[in-house]
Amino acid sequence: EFRRKASKQSMDNTQSLSHNAGQAQGQAAAKKDEFMDKASNTAQSVKDSMNEAGQTVMDKAHGAADTVKDATGMKK
Repeated sequence: EFRRKASKQSMDNTQSLSHNAGQAQGQAAAKKDEFMDKASNTAQSVKDSMNEAGQTVMDKAHGAADTVKDATGMKK
């Protein structure tokens, strides 16, 4: 009787540990997915900002070129 109870308790402990390990693994996967989503959103935001900055530089360069053309009479 003692061995059967000890064996059952050991099985219960093993199942509990296995369950807890599965939960921890699932939580880690969820955290990883959340982190990857945040990293992706940050990268997209940086890309958008860089595109906007590049467009601003191009617009200013065109404006400066037009100003020079106007000043020199080269603009037609």
